Amino acid sequence: MSNESNRRPTIRTVAAVAGVSTATVSYVLHGKQGIPEATAARVLAAVREVGYRPSQAAQAMRTGRTQVVLISLQMLTDPWSLAVSEAISARSRAAGQTPLILADGDWAEAIGRMDPDVAYIDSPETVPDHRRLLGELVDRGQRLLVFSEELEPDGFDVIRSLARPGAQLVLSHLIGLTDDVACLTTQRHLDQLDSPTSRVRPYVDAVAARLLRKRSLTIFDGTPTGAFETTVRLLQGPKPPRGLFCITDFVALAAMQAAQVLGLVVGKDVLITGLGHSPQADQSTPTLTTAGPDDLYARQAEILLAAADAAPIPRGEGIVHEFPWRLRPGGSTGMTR
Repeated sequence: MSNESNRRPTIRTVAAVAGVSTATVSYVLHGKQGIPEATAARVLAAVREVGYRPSQAAQAMRTGRTQVVLISLQMLTDPWSLAVSEAISARSRAAGQTPLILADGDWAEAIGRMDPDVAYIDSPETVPDHRRLLGELVDRGQRLLVFSEELEPDGFDVIRSLARPGAQLVLSHLIGLTDDVACLTTQRHLDQLDSPTSRVRPYVDAVAARLLRKRSLTIFDGTPTGAFETTVRLLQGPKPPRGLFCITDFVALAAMQAAQVLGLVVGKDVLITGLGHSPQADQSTPTLTTAGPDDLYARQAEILLAAADAAPIPRGEGIVHEFPWRLRPGGSTGMTR
């Protein structure tokens, strides 16, 4: 075997295979905007073909970067969170970054200890303490991307994807099919009923407007197992609801499984909806009726990796990246997708 074939692939190797310049390869790997989709796909295919992996030690010495992307998520097992982490992890690895997923939720301490090139923070609270922690990180020059329905940019960009309008779309669809609907929720979501981001408020308002025959707020413990067991009890009751309005896709998928275990035909015997448009919503049988934004996962990853390579954002600056929701009818309410 020749010495050439034994050498570690370089950015020049990738450029030669893809038929582009080394600058184009660098732009693609670092999530720069403006690269044609076909060109980016060709570069990423070349990266996989030659097995290119940047030398993180060399890059850290040269640039002062750690080559680490930290991902802090509220719930690691939720389909939405899994899709977010998978998209960011794949994009990070392609750019030669090491993705690290935070399991305990103490993002401020972890970021301060690990000094990542950029950190993605899922839904930090709007309380003064969390605002202070974000501000301290920004003042240190830390690059951040924050997913929040309420926070405004302040030295970081914000991913905004409002769930409440999506919840209204899904519930209106369900009410068009039946007025006998139970809401499967957690106590935490119920406690946020008066928040402008509440996913449960459209249901309560529909009951008050007499669009639903009765109020049936069914609380579970927030776990997939809890959602499954609660749905079994609900559907085995003396007057099981015709429709289930679930606060997330993972709740709806667990409810679908429970209904099927009981021998019910989802989409016919019982109508089930979710929220979030996770990848599993399209992969389930039947497909899940849900609502969610277009291209959120890939676009978030691109924005995050671009932030890793950009200058830190000063306090008081930053932009909001809006991702509006739309209804996606599926087989779980008797529709086709």
